[in-house]
Amino acid sequence: MRGSVVFFLALTLAAGQSDELARESQRARQMMMAGQFESAIPIYLSLVKALPGETGLRLNLALAEHMAGHEAESIPNFEAVLKVQPDALPALISLGAARLALHQPAEAIAPLEKAVTVEPDNRDAQAMLAGACMDSGRFEEASLHFRKLTSLAPREPRGWYGLGASNQAMSARALDRLQKRDPQSPYLAVLLADARAAQRQYRGAFALYKDALQQLPNLHGIHTALAEVYRKTGHADWAAVEEAKERALPPADCKAHPVECDFLAGKDAQALTAPRPGNPSPEALFWQAKAAGELAFQAFFQLGQLPPSVELHQFRAETARDRRQPLESVKEWRAALELAPANPRLKRELAVSLFLAKDYQAAVDEASGFLKMAPRDAELNFAVGDSLLRLEQLERAVPYLRAALAANPKLLPADASLGLALSRMGKTAEAIPHLEKALALDDDGSLHYQLARAYQSAGRQDQARTEMAAYQAILQKSEDRKQDAVEESGIGPPQ
Repeated sequence: MRGSVVFFLALTLAAGQSDELARESQRARQMMMAGQFESAIPIYLSLVKALPGETGLRLNLALAEHMAGHEAESIPNFEAVLKVQPDALPALISLGAARLALHQPAEAIAPLEKAVTVEPDNRDAQAMLAGACMDSGRFEEASLHFRKLTSLAPREPRGWYGLGASNQAMSARALDRLQKRDPQSPYLAVLLADARAAQRQYRGAFALYKDALQQLPNLHGIHTALAEVYRKTGHADWAAVEEAKERALPPADCKAHPVECDFLAGKDAQALTAPRPGNPSPEALFWQAKAAGELAFQAFFQLGQLPPSVELHQFRAETARDRRQPLESVKEWRAALELAPANPRLKRELAVSLFLAKDYQAAVDEASGFLKMAPRDAELNFAVGDSLLRLEQLERAVPYLRAALAANPKLLPADASLGLALSRMGKTAEAIPHLEKALALDDDGSLHYQLARAYQSAGRQDQARTEMAAYQAILQKSEDRKQDAVEESGIGPPQ
């Protein structure tokens, strides 16, 4: 956006103004065209003070401030221009861009909506509006704007990526609503099974599909999903049986299940994803999630048909991360950075994936530069701090972990890591509150064990014994789970 905004510059002062002011206006304009935005600001400030009624000069001042990164200062000037010229496209677009730069997506929506009304075919405005809606959690609106962008520029990857991401978010939100509405719903079991299958957790997906099938024997799609699980696990003959069962299902009852009929008939998935008034049933939320997921799949498929792009590598990196393949994710983030080496967001995501891949020194090296620009990034501070903890650099780890908790006090993994670091440094009294707070995360007993030792060092023997007993109980439970897993039949033949 900032690369093109200078072409919106208002004309220099017309004849009739003082020669000195006209020369200053021309000089400031030349600075803007040369990219010397910071130098142009004081000149435009003087010109606006001398000629407060010149809207074009105020617009140029606002543009100079925006281009120089002084977003907060530019906003009142853009708003002043729009009071006089409500349809001024450069002011509308730049005001939206300034709001986005200040991480105020909700405030960016109104001027960007006006911008696309003034010029419906403006791709940059459409893209920014779609992104603002996305960042504000207005996923349905984001999807509509990204779809418009794909119609305006079908060869641009940003539209297809955004369309896929917005529909993916709609699907996830429908699943979350279903989980809160009815956590025991067989419809929820199917969606969770779909997610596990996508992550290649085939045994877990198989069990969930079988449970759902007992309660929804005529639901179309479950046998097909089971067939895919069988095929992925080397049971082609069993897959054929499930596919035959799918074909033998009776047609959906369109009076009792109209949304299912619409989905199976290939009706407009966009209509199925539209928010419904009231409190949707579990079945309605299920089909809403399925329809949004299908739209996301279609969009990402179109993205894959385009030449390699930052967006394509980003999609592949995110997919690999979701599938718990951090090394593949690292590879894709690096490929994206080859196309956009100065993109800080890509560097951030690379650092996170390096951390997940347990390449701790590389994660620290990659994240440190980003944290200079965004020192309050909770997730990245945690990644650096935890990496340093695992590298046994305790003194260096503590400030990052404290920064993570300052930015997000509810980040329990940071409490766990900080408690462990302080405990190993002998700062028992400081470690105990953090270890206590993080106990809910302890699935292997390590936090209970460390807390027991901390209590013991602090002379709190009764509490130490309690935590050590809890540690032993978790170990036994873990052994029992391992034995159960060995005894499980796993993926069995069709019934």
